[in-house]
Amino acid sequence: MAAAVAEATTPRRRRESVALGDLLQREASAERAEAAGGERPGVAAGQAGRARKGEDYALLKLSCERYPGASFSAFAMFDGHNGAAAAVYAKEHLLSNVLGCVPADLSRDEWLAALPRALVAGFVKTDKDFQTRAHSSGTTVTLVIIDGSVVTAASVGDSRCVLEAEGSIYYLSADHRFDASGEEVGRVMECGGEVGRLNVIGGAEIGPLRCWPGGLCLSRSIGDQDVGEYIIPVPFVKQIKLSSAGGRLIISSDGVWDALTAEMALSCSRGLPPEAAADQIVKEAVDSKGLRDDTTCIVIDIIPPRKPKSRLRSSKKARNGFSLLKNVFFRKTISDKLSNANKEHTSGPDLVEEVFEDGCPSLLRWLDSEYPVRNMFKLFICAICQVELQSGQGISIHEGLSKPGKLCPWDGPFLCHSCQEKKEAMEGKRPSRDSSSRNSGSSE
Repeated sequence: MAAAVAEATTPRRRRESVALGDLLQREASAERAEAAGGERPGVAAGQAGRARKGEDYALLKLSCERYPGASFSAFAMFDGHNGAAAAVYAKEHLLSNVLGCVPADLSRDEWLAALPRALVAGFVKTDKDFQTRAHSSGTTVTLVIIDGSVVTAASVGDSRCVLEAEGSIYYLSADHRFDASGEEVGRVMECGGEVGRLNVIGGAEIGPLRCWPGGLCLSRSIGDQDVGEYIIPVPFVKQIKLSSAGGRLIISSDGVWDALTAEMALSCSRGLPPEAAADQIVKEAVDSKGLRDDTTCIVIDIIPPRKPKSRLRSSKKARNGFSLLKNVFFRKTISDKLSNANKEHTSGPDLVEEVFEDGCPSLLRWLDSEYPVRNMFKLFICAICQVELQSGQGISIHEGLSKPGKLCPWDGPFLCHSCQEKKEAMEGKRPSRDSSSRNSGSSE
């Protein structure tokens, strides 16, 4: 279990009459006091798996240091296909690529706000770098970063992450199988790919929808150079703020989810510590359908710190009263949500708050400078691969756009030439690196 520092609430006395300005100022002071001390939620994790092809890889890091005194936890599932090379490469490089896209001097609020876009840039960089190695393997990825009670998940493919908190189940990943998304089918076909089922003798179609050439049934992954670059590494990203009650996360490869629903996985492992829970989930999945695929599971418990009951009661009354006023007098923006996400509420069990969610496949939209945390990108640095750009080398993401407003082609962020080519290939504007066909029967 990773122990870390957390935020506590200083109880406030109630008075019969308080001016609104005084109440707001008092609340702000109390929140600053919360950020200065106390305990943050603890994190405990366990992993289990059974291998059939040896292409599943897991990453468990209970404590990662962003800079001295600022730590977080990271967990990831990599389910490889057509070989393990992409899964191994992503496990070794993805997290550092993501962190390389976040300036080191950001506050915690800014870091949490920058994470979604950094995750997208890190996923694309990892895919781009891996494809230079000329491997035809690919991998699904589900990466989860936990900072206090804020959980940020990014995923491509069909390895999934589910959360149980406050008696409810939340899905923190998206399924990128063609059978699960008509929008993804349309996107790939518009970019030049063909999507259909496997044809057999007599013209019958069998099996899941696949992209041709290649026969991959996933619309997003890292690697898969031989399928086409319209199979993109841009992840679905979701960020949530847990309540003070904590929660349990399950990250598993499709070997689990092809056999069990989220409800079944959570039910069969409830009450067990993380490692035993992961083992039980894998056992249930294998017993249900046999070991037909690599079956791997990570279970993570986010454990709330202990707090005195009297403090909880007084804090709950005061904060509930302030929340009503806050909702009346303040417009709720993304900045408000991100600021609130940084505060470890101690008002007792409340609802899980969704801070951010986006599965947009457009790299242009993710890099747009209108996105929150405008100072994330530095001039003369490629927004994806982070290489230094010499004068005249960078290509603005706004170049060629007739976009109304103040944005101009010379405004950043900028891409290097190879990342610009990668962006255009993902949009179907350039031929893919390799249009050769993979033997039918891709493992995904």
